[in-house]
Amino acid sequence: MPELPEVETIVREMHEAGLPGEKIVKAEIFWERSLANLSPSAFCQLIVNQTIQDIGRRGKFIVFSLGDGTLIVHLRMTGKFLIDNVNIKPSAHERVRLYLSDGRILRYEDQRKFGKWYLTRNPLEVLGKIGIEPLSREFTLKAFKGLLQGRKRQVKPFLLDQRFVAGIGNIYVDEALWTAKIHPLRSLETLTENEIQALYKAIIIVLKKGVDNIGTSLGAARANYYSFSGRRGRNQDSLNVFRCDGLPCPRCHTTIKKIVVAQRGTHYCPRCQI
Repeated sequence: MPELPEVETIVREMHEAGLPGEKIVKAEIFWERSLANLSPSAFCQLIVNQTIQDIGRRGKFIVFSLGDGTLIVHLRMTGKFLIDNVNIKPSAHERVRLYLSDGRILRYEDQRKFGKWYLTRNPLEVLGKIGIEPLSREFTLKAFKGLLQGRKRQVKPFLLDQRFVAGIGNIYVDEALWTAKIHPLRSLETLTENEIQALYKAIIIVLKKGVDNIGTSLGAARANYYSFSGRRGRNQDSLNVFRCDGLPCPRCHTTIKKIVVAQRGTHYCPRCQI
């Protein structure tokens, strides 16, 4: 968390806020371990006077295209960006701060300190092993079948593996498997042609719904997901199975159960999902 819909929302709102075109005139690092591949001094030296030419997304990564190089940020569990018009005192959880040429300040908070920043001239060093984008034209049924072919893994760990399909995490995997009526422990080799088609469609459906709902906010605490403009997501109000254990399945009214799969809390309907 955040997953594809949340990161996509953040990137879109950064564009709406007019960040592309702004020059970075100063940088401050308050937690040096947020930087994955450079020291604070080297990072600041390289990023100052760089212009943000574009902002995009790759999987769960935010990708800032600069005049010379690429800044790549993975938010992990609690990372978030904020924008301010005045130079306020750094918050307790603020880790990085970028001063922009229009006077605004791009602030990065991360309560759990797991997020990572990469500044590189070769983005493939960070992004090269990430799989296909599920909302792209390249994500066809044929391409999806090709990823499954010959694999004997359980379906949920496979979908969580970013080397195959990019950007899907625990929330949207559970929702997609419920939508497709597939048990999270099923082996890929047991899936029928119809089930593969259903899962392919379900992945697209739940991700598009998540984007339309500006993401999923699972709580109101500051560490939970908020969009770049400070909005809470709405998708939590549309979840069918994730964190709904003990509640009736919206489809068949059987009590939803929770198990652990791939070290993740996993929610499913024992009747619908076979």
